[in-house]
Amino acid sequence: MKKLVVLGLAAVMALGAPFTVCAAEEEKAVENPSGLKIGCAIQTMSNQVWAQQMEEITKDAKEDGNEVTVVECKENANTQIDQVENFITSGMDVIIVQPVDPDAIEEVCKEALDEGIEVVCWDEKMENSSFNWVIENYDLGVEIGTQAAEFINEKFGDEGCEVVVLGYPQTPILLERENGILDALKEKAPNAEVVANQPAIDTTEGLNAMETILQAHPDVKVVCCIGGGGAAGANEALKGAYGSEVPDDVGIFSTDLTDEAVASMQNGEFDRCVVAITGNAFVCGDVVYDLSMRYAAGEKLDHEVYRDLIPVTPENLSEMISE
Repeated sequence: MKKLVVLGLAAVMALGAPFTVCAAEEEKAVENPSGLKIGCAIQTMSNQVWAQQMEEITKDAKEDGNEVTVVECKENANTQIDQVENFITSGMDVIIVQPVDPDAIEEVCKEALDEGIEVVCWDEKMENSSFNWVIENYDLGVEIGTQAAEFINEKFGDEGCEVVVLGYPQTPILLERENGILDALKEKAPNAEVVANQPAIDTTEGLNAMETILQAHPDVKVVCCIGGGGAAGANEALKGAYGSEVPDDVGIFSTDLTDEAVASMQNGEFDRCVVAITGNAFVCGDVVYDLSMRYAAGEKLDHEVYRDLIPVTPENLSEMISE
């Protein structure tokens, strides 16, 4: 049975140890609860990062003798409300929810709490939750924009360059990231010009948006993305535009350490920096599962549990993905 682990991820990185769940060797004597029914309600499974996170949670739960049900609402808040209501009716012990609209599900999550169900809110701050596992999304955007600005200043100096931002303003937290990116670029690379700002949440949208943008702005040098899906599509579009050539002054800056981002950096393609949130998708799944089990076992957690932001480049990539 899987042990509850105390994950000092920032400390692990500071010590230069490989960044994996296994790197946090200090364990509690208490074992994870067994026989729990866990419901995961997420926005969409078309996003590789979220799909991998759910895959890891499901694997971890199975090892402990727990059962996981994963549902997607396809970014529809009313659907998500219905899904949480179904979790309550079916007698879930734990509900992990990644809200499309946190305000919309406050009431139904209160119903879950009133029934004695643990409610874990992923990526949003909610009142009616056991705890929130959250990112400072504006700060994440600032870090993405800062990494891009440093690249721009190094490669282009006072001349600046054309920049594309692939955001997703439909989702409030992702709009916060986008605003952080734009503010950091404006402050730290004032000579750079954002020539296009398009929504892209997955690889297909990122590819289509970037191909269209390149037709109008073939001199784009830097792409900033609010997520790994858009970044993967942008990488494919740039590969299509440049062929086997990868100029050293063209780069993508994003978040989510997806398989595509890892492969891009390993192959010397266009991903220059990914600001990892806690770690790769599987590490994230491990962490949120362990936090949920620790709470279920009676451990007191802060209501806001904040996630680490870790810039990953080709130079420290092997350390980040080591197993």
